[in-house]
Amino acid sequence: MARQEGIIKLNGRIGDLTFYKTRDGYLAREKGGISASRIAGDPKFERTRENMAEFGRATKAGKFMRIAFKTLTSQLADSRISNRLMKEMLKVIQADSVNERGLRMVLDAETELLTGFEFNIKAPIGTTINVPYEALIDRATGVLSITLPAYSARDLINSPQGSTHFKLSAASAAINFEEERFQLDVVESEMMSVKDIAVAASRLDCQLTAGSTSPLFLLLGISFYQRVNQVDYPLSNGAFNGLTLARIQGV
Repeated sequence: MARQEGIIKLNGRIGDLTFYKTRDGYLAREKGGISASRIAGDPKFERTRENMAEFGRATKAGKFMRIAFKTLTSQLADSRISNRLMKEMLKVIQADSVNERGLRMVLDAETELLTGFEFNIKAPIGTTINVPYEALIDRATGVLSITLPAYSARDLINSPQGSTHFKLSAASAAINFEEERFQLDVVESEMMSVKDIAVAASRLDCQLTAGSTSPLFLLLGISFYQRVNQVDYPLSNGAFNGLTLARIQGV
């Protein structure tokens, strides 16, 4: 892979060279490589086939998780979330100590490795909400909650320029990756001023089916708005909104 230099940039194929544009600029590469049929049948590529199989499972699991939380992720601006989540899912699959290499999958207990994943890497919750919140999961009752003490939004919420208000959200989900089904509950706080110095202690409670046998996920999110004539408009199409996997409880 080579980088295209000069004034004229190319897109397309010329002979054995392919020219294309990426987020990192204009690149070029030479056609070639090993045929798909050889990779599929040659014993020398057994490791490659195993890696491809697990990579495919990681991609599929990451996509399904994004589908489960689409009502929240659609309010974020992170174009690389798919690749980042796939990489973390691959770590979950590689942590499978039950199945053989190439057959490893997303085991319920290993999903806890996703704890702390940021759905918007440009606005991590850890640097946006400087409040010591508590994330609790009660599988027996199905209640998943985020609890925050009283705090000063002016001092502890890292609000972007132009924002006047914000709200917090908690989302909980029971996700069965093998059967591709999930249950989701989302709750939101009231709209609050970014200049408020006395935000009252609060608790956001989500309710799932009691005694679920699937891994449980609890997320914390924040969204920023600009109030104009008593109407709250999302700020910068969600560029500064954050969402994190605050706690996960495997099975």
